[in-house]
Amino acid sequence: MKQKTLRLGTRRSALATAQSGMVAEQVAELTGHPVELVEITTYGDTSREHLAQIGGTGVFVSALRDALLDGRIDLAVHSLKDLPTADPAGLLLAAVPQREDARDALVARDGLTLEELVEKCVAHGDGRPARIGTGAPRRMAQLNAYAAAHGLAVETVPIRGNVDTRIGYVHSGELDAVVLAAAGLSRLGRLSEATQLLGFDLMLPAPGQGALAVECAAHDTRLAAALAALDHRPTRAAVTAERALLAALEAGCSAPVGALATVLGTDGPATELRLEGVVGTPDGTTLLQMSTTGPIALDETFEQQAAALGRDLAARMLARGAAGLMGERDL
Repeated sequence: MKQKTLRLGTRRSALATAQSGMVAEQVAELTGHPVELVEITTYGDTSREHLAQIGGTGVFVSALRDALLDGRIDLAVHSLKDLPTADPAGLLLAAVPQREDARDALVARDGLTLEELVEKCVAHGDGRPARIGTGAPRRMAQLNAYAAAHGLAVETVPIRGNVDTRIGYVHSGELDAVVLAAAGLSRLGRLSEATQLLGFDLMLPAPGQGALAVECAAHDTRLAAALAALDHRPTRAAVTAERALLAALEAGCSAPVGALATVLGTDGPATELRLEGVVGTPDGTTLLQMSTTGPIALDETFEQQAAALGRDLAARMLARGAAGLMGERDL
């Protein structure tokens, strides 16, 4: 009897198909069923507007979710940072595999680091600032704040496009550098093109950055049970806290919000979770960064505990004026 082929929905970009292909191999091994990729075009792929203008939240996700709900595909793989924080009716986040490097990466001309790039531009470019491209207000806010604090001449330039398009701006000389997610470069086998991995002291990532999300229909309990083997509990705990922070701030994935949760030790049944969050204006003139640490047991209650930690930090940030900063998003 012929085995059922599982249909895995993915966006059409090189990065999306690369990471979906990785998951497809794992699912095929787990289930014993062949897995085929089904490419689906999302609104975020076709629109040429910047994410802050088209709303950001869900623009890379909704078409895949529609395909799941109407049965055209059996499962979907998303970049977790693209997922809206609200749980969709009829769908299940079946697995969050182990997270890759959550850092952002600088791809600069001449193999330069950020400081070297700025120094070279100022010295040999008639004193002009280094032009650095990114599509994320979060990156703009933190990069501009870091530059101001360290006396670096930087101009952030809003860009869109896939990895080739963005790095192409550097190769053509239109920009001096671009900032991309390190995990995306790694999954494409292009991490060597990064000239610097930006430390978390310089830039906190988007909530969920570096992690993948595997969704299926909630009624497909057999498939959900199989996919659960891909789940990495410390990663899920971390991204749950980050996304709870984002949700409580009532901000979308294009908002100038960064977050990073870290599980501190996993040797015993109980451990700690540290969560850092940042909100700022894209020009970097105002940046609010706070952190908290709380106990977490990696048992069946871990998601509730992680979410509570995220909501707690969000409440503290809102009390310090975070909502006003997110409202100042004039790009």
